[in-house]
Amino acid sequence: MRRILTSLLLVIFFCQASAQSTRWQLMTDGSIRWQVKAEDPKEQIHTDHLEMSGKFISAIVTYGVNADHQLQLSRKLIFPMLRTFPNNTRGNLEAIFNHRMLETATENGQPLELFPADFSFKGILDITSRTKAGLEIKSSIFPSVDKAAYVETYRLKNNSSVTIEFKLPELDSIRTTPAEKGVYGAYIIRRTYYPEKAKNYTLAPGAKADFSMVISARKASQDPYYYAADFEWEKRQRLLRELHGNLQLQTPNDTINKMFDFAKIRAAESIFDTKQGLMHGPGGGAYYAAIWANDQAEYVSPFFPFLGYEEGNASALNCYRLFARYMNPEFKPLPSSIIAEGTDVWQGAGDRGDQAMIAYGATRFAMAYADKEAARRLWPLITWCLEYLDRQKTPEGVIASTSDELEGRFPTGKVNLSTNSLAYAAYTDAAKLAVLLGHTDSSTVYARKAAQLKLNIDRYFGGNVQGFNTYRYYKGNTTLRSWICLPLVVGLFKRKAATIQALLSPLLWSKDGILTASGSKTFWDRSTLYAFRGLFYAGATDTCYKYFSYYSRMRLLGEHVPYAVEAWPEGDQRQLSAESGLYCRAVTEGLFGIQPTGFNSFTVQPHLPTGWPEMSLLHIKAFGHDFNLRVKKEGNHERIIIEENGRQLLSRSWDGKKPLEINLTEHP
Repeated sequence: MRRILTSLLLVIFFCQASAQSTRWQLMTDGSIRWQVKAEDPKEQIHTDHLEMSGKFISAIVTYGVNADHQLQLSRKLIFPMLRTFPNNTRGNLEAIFNHRMLETATENGQPLELFPADFSFKGILDITSRTKAGLEIKSSIFPSVDKAAYVETYRLKNNSSVTIEFKLPELDSIRTTPAEKGVYGAYIIRRTYYPEKAKNYTLAPGAKADFSMVISARKASQDPYYYAADFEWEKRQRLLRELHGNLQLQTPNDTINKMFDFAKIRAAESIFDTKQGLMHGPGGGAYYAAIWANDQAEYVSPFFPFLGYEEGNASALNCYRLFARYMNPEFKPLPSSIIAEGTDVWQGAGDRGDQAMIAYGATRFAMAYADKEAARRLWPLITWCLEYLDRQKTPEGVIASTSDELEGRFPTGKVNLSTNSLAYAAYTDAAKLAVLLGHTDSSTVYARKAAQLKLNIDRYFGGNVQGFNTYRYYKGNTTLRSWICLPLVVGLFKRKAATIQALLSPLLWSKDGILTASGSKTFWDRSTLYAFRGLFYAGATDTCYKYFSYYSRMRLLGEHVPYAVEAWPEGDQRQLSAESGLYCRAVTEGLFGIQPTGFNSFTVQPHLPTGWPEMSLLHIKAFGHDFNLRVKKEGNHERIIIEENGRQLLSRSWDGKKPLEINLTEHP
């Protein structure tokens, strides 16, 4: 009866979801666009916020339409390497600018009022507005790639039939912060137009004019810098072209393709050039110049070899290097987070299973990165973490930890499923990596430990929860939890049917994704994205595809776009960057089922959703190669094709049962 009711509720849900219109549209040029319809009451008041980052800045831009149909715009700028006291996780210089766009400009002697016609995004936020006199103003908003600067460019065009006088007063606004509040003394935040002098434009019908505004920050001891906005724009475009060209997803679903393409941007752009080297940071207005065992070591670093983004791989190596500094002979836990440009740590939640997170991420990264010397440097960290886990084993053969990555927001008991699932995967992957590094004895030991932990996980956590024969998240747990998806992610499929039903039941699934716990209203995208990855990997392709497609559509084209978010109600659905990495991994390791087995080898088990004739991942940079993976429907089978340098390396029919093993060195 429960299954029938669940099915009926889900049918109703998807009927309602398909009937909902989205605010944004996917355009043929690869952008998404919100065309404002002032006569539509739904369009009259709406704002959204978007985060974009460079190596020395992150900008959270709130934009939209107010009740008077005018443009609403504010900017929260974070400068992570201009540290403030207390120099902790949030010790970043921040500046908020709520000024209207071009607030001091006039047209024909009257204050300028901007009425937005459309917003579009393709890695840069573009806004087209109109004025009462007939000016069209196109603005582009983006952070500098490699400077502590935020840029707005403007292009004016007179679309009226008469001449318009446009006056742009001189702007050179400077804020100087108190020296005693800055780690490096006083900081100067400057907002200025380029050209820097007042400018009067007499615009005949059809005439155009260009200028820009830059908000920058620097130490008071540094000289001011002259910014060329067009050059900064071109550097941002160059980065976007690189990210678009690598790891291209091609499927019949354009929305998923574009969500994947944008997810690469958010995952890759949030890397900061600190005094301890490149550090990937979550963002969200709070988390910069710092790394976490979950967001960086576990979530996003193993993705970067697939993308082939040089800064991403460098940040991953640096992440593991920084954690390795805290290995100790007493086997006290590593810090959960290394903060303040690598100069301090945060360990406020105790052991969250951080050693399992780090070992799992490092082994995956090492194999996909395919650099034997780099793997040798990572090996001591991996083995230290695994030894730490061994020392936390209980008499039942499972691994204890203080909490999980939610840091006590929800109960976890003394032994939780998340830590144990990640530990199982870490042992499994370490056994493979050990062979590559010549540690055959260690490989045997880790494989045996993985096999034993697999049995112990089922014995300790397996059970009936709210009518589903799935997993208790911890001893005494009586409600379904989102992280029951993790066994599917790491290949523990004994209870997969009931686990899939539980995850997608109305007890956990909501219109916003999977709830953290049944009976709550809290959702975190990270667990939803892990669930998608696990469902795809477990072969529940058609079932998962419906939810994945719905989720992608709402995140890309709905009311808060265009990236995966952190959580709600906490954090106002911040667009933390590692969640976008998890979206990409739901495709690479979930939909395509790519699992590293060596420096040049991996297994695949892709399942095409019903109705898809083919799907491809092009320019995969992992495993020491630049190759394409194509999957085509062939009767009751699927044909898997590997290409490199314009030629076909492999073409094999796959029956969808045992994962197909690929070794790229066998096809020189």
